[in-house]
Amino acid sequence: MPVKLFTSGRIRKADYDPSSRQLDLHWENQSVLAYKQVPEEVFRRLCSAPNPATYWEDRIAEEYPKGTPRSQPGGGEKKWSDLFGASEDDAN
Repeated sequence: MPVKLFTSGRIRKADYDPSSRQLDLHWENQSVLAYKQVPEEVFRRLCSAPNPATYWEDRIAEEYPKGTPRSQPGGGEKKWSDLFGASEDDAN
């Protein structure tokens, strides 16, 4: 799955899944917006845009349906119970 990291601007990371054509945009305020049915060419142009946030506003925000992000804000840190399930002590 292609991922583009941005070092400046409001968008920090763009994750694109070519099989589902979903684009997840991770923002500097820790939110994640997802868009469905996004062509791969749109993702490539976003990645090479001089100002990705402006490209998003002009070409993505109102053009493609919103979806549910595949990844959650915060980089996907997992809790112990997420990885191994709740312990017997947690159930009592």
